[in-house]
This record gives sequence, structure tokens and C-alpha cells, in this order.
Amino acid sequence: MTGLVVCVVVLAAASAYGVLHRRRGGRVRVRGRDGGKRLGAAELGGDLGERATLVQFSSAFCAPCRATRRVLGEVAGMVPGVQHIEIDAEDHLDLVRELDILKTPTVLVLDADGRVVRRATGLPRKADVIAALGEAV
Repeated sequence: MTGLVVCVVVLAAASAYGVLHRRRGGRVRVRGRDGGKRLGAAELGGDLGERATLVQFSSAFCAPCRATRRVLGEVAGMVPGVQHIEIDAEDHLDLVRELDILKTPTVLVLDADGRVVRRATGLPRKADVIAALGEAV
């Protein structure tokens, strides 16, 4: 009987964690630690967009990174003055540590001056990225 109770409790806890993890993944949000951080062309390895820049941190074996690349490319193509820059997290560990990137894909939305205004961890929805750009522009 005790084993059954333990099994039910573990399954309930794992299910709750899975639901929370799935709901939080891909959400575009503001983090207090990002306030005031500014990135330039030197750190990013590419020019900033005239209006905004979408910076994607990826890794070689990340399946959601490919889908994120497609979503961000589509959004950058739709909105004039928006640039999409993809950075390999493994090749830029100093920048990853400085920006507190904990998993890939992570997307940073920068305004025209290179300040981080929004962040998404996981595969973001296209509508959320467009809404975040509205704040950056």
C-alpha cells in the first residue's frame, strides 16, 4: 500500500512539473536582470537592425533551434528594419555567461540601441515575437 501511495505522489509531482515547464517555455517576457544591458555589433558578430534585432542563441544538436530560426526569419522578413542574428552558444561562452543564457534556444529582443527589452526561452510563438517587437520599436 505504501509503495502505491509513493508511486501516485511521484506521478502527480512529475505531471505538475511537466505542465508548468510546458506553459513557461517559449514565453516572451521581461527579466529584471536584463534591464540596461546593451549589446553591439562587436559582441553579436553582425550589424544591429535599424528598428530592432532578434538575437537567437542556439546549439548544434538543438531541434527547437531550427524551428526558432524559421520563426524569427519569417518575422524579420515581415517587419522592415528588423535583423535576425543567430549565435552558436558553444562558440561564445563568455557572452552566454554574461547574459545568463541557461538553455537553447534563447531569444533576446533588442531595440535599435541594442538594449535587451524582452527574452524568450524555448520555441517562441510568432505572435509573441511580433508583440515583443512592438515594444522594442
